[in-house]
Amino acid sequence: MKILVINGPNLNFLGIREKAVYGTRDYKALVAMIEEKCKTDGVEVECFQSNHEGAIIDRIQESYFDGTAGIVINPGAYTHYSYAIRDALASIIVPKVEVHISDIDTREEFRKISVTAPVCDLQIKGKGFDGYLEAIDFIMEKGTPAK
Repeated sequence: MKILVINGPNLNFLGIREKAVYGTRDYKALVAMIEEKCKTDGVEVECFQSNHEGAIIDRIQESYFDGTAGIVINPGAYTHYSYAIRDALASIIVPKVEVHISDIDTREEFRKISVTAPVCDLQIKGKGFDGYLEAIDFIMEKGTPAK
C-alpha cells in the first residue's frame, strides 16, 4: 500500500512560525514521524510539501497513475478557498483525509470553513502531529476502492 502525504503552504515552516499554535517541532520531525510509522506498518509513504497551489494539484493528479492507495492532506491556507485543490481531490477515488495540526474551529472565522473537507472521507483537526498518524491508520483500515 502506498500513501501520499501532502502538506501545503507554510508547513515547511513548522517550528518557526506561530509556535504557540503549531508547536516547536519542525517539518523534518513531522516527516520522520510519518516515515517511521509507515515503516513499522509496512506501508510505502511519500511526503510532499509545496507552497504552490499548482504543484499540489499536479501531485494529486499524478497520484491517480502511480499506485497511491490513499491521500493525507493538510492544504494549509488553501483549505479555506482553493476550489482547484478541492476539484483535484474530488477526481481521485481513494480514501482521503484532511488533517490540521490546530483546531481550525477555535481559530479565526475564516479558518472555520473548509472547501476541501467535503471531498475527503474524514477531517482530523487539533490533534497536533498525531493527527497524521490517525489519518494513516484510517487509510490503512479503509483500503482502496477500485478505480
